[in-house]
Amino acid sequence: MGSTSRPLLSLLCLALLFYSAISELCNPQDKKVLLKIKQAFNNPYILASWNPNTDCCDWYTVTCDSTSHRINSLTIFAGNLSGQIPPEVGDLPYLTTLEFHKLSNVTGHIQPAIVKLTHLNFLRLSWLNLTGPIPDFLSKLKNLTFIDFAFNQLSGSIPPSLSQLPNLNGLHLDRNKLSGPIPSSFGNFPQGLYLFLSHNQLTGSIPSSFAHMDFGYIDLSRNKLVGDASVVFGSNKTIQIVDLSRNLLKFNLSKVVFPKSLTSLDLNHNMIYGGLPVEFTTLNLQYLNVSYNRLCGQIPVGGKLQSFDYSNYFHNRCLCGSPLPSCK
Repeated sequence: MGSTSRPLLSLLCLALLFYSAISELCNPQDKKVLLKIKQAFNNPYILASWNPNTDCCDWYTVTCDSTSHRINSLTIFAGNLSGQIPPEVGDLPYLTTLEFHKLSNVTGHIQPAIVKLTHLNFLRLSWLNLTGPIPDFLSKLKNLTFIDFAFNQLSGSIPPSLSQLPNLNGLHLDRNKLSGPIPSSFGNFPQGLYLFLSHNQLTGSIPSSFAHMDFGYIDLSRNKLVGDASVVFGSNKTIQIVDLSRNLLKFNLSKVVFPKSLTSLDLNHNMIYGGLPVEFTTLNLQYLNVSYNRLCGQIPVGGKLQSFDYSNYFHNRCLCGSPLPSCK
């Protein structure tokens, strides 16, 4: 009985080994690349599941395509990871999502090998410690719909070529050290773009090409922008949220035509003059701040205007009326 069971047991073991070998879904080349990435980061604990003896489609922070079983997403965030993003990320040719987020010990420049990821549509390298310029090669990744480089130490000017991305609907370059003007080509983006350029050192005026651009959300706050911002607005636009606060903008607010879609407007700490347009009473404003400007005249009565705190209006030249003290 024992002599008969031993060959059967051996056959069963061989069958299990064979089954485990053919049942692994992970592409062997992708697996090899991922293990090189892990090694480049000195085998961190956050990548402990990246075990060469297991199927890489089951590893933490990566996903495989359900049909081809190629790695299509690499998402690493909020862990203890140090070093530079290695060039091997460019050797995962089917990536559609690449994300490194909230990893303050990740340093260096934006990895040039990313240019090889032609299927990429979501790129987030945010809350890291990246330095250097925003690379021009990003304009070659035509499938990109979302770019987020916020909360880094990136410097230099913004490449105008980013506007050549035909499918982009979100661009976050805020909280860096970017300088120079906003490219005039940014008026050629797809309509409805969410644009975040706040907390940089941008100078010059808001491009006149923005008159033809209908953003969904635009935040240019805390820069050194000058001149007229009325090009951001317009009666036929559908923009909802605008933050232009803490710049050096100077224009007549009473002559601006605002879209009916506007729900949030922050203009505080500029040099804006004129008065508050009566049409503000017809807007469904959830937030309004015009403090620290050079506005004059009575705050129109109606709509949501009296529901905001007096601090949203104070420190103007001669603005008056509820919720500020009454006009004399």
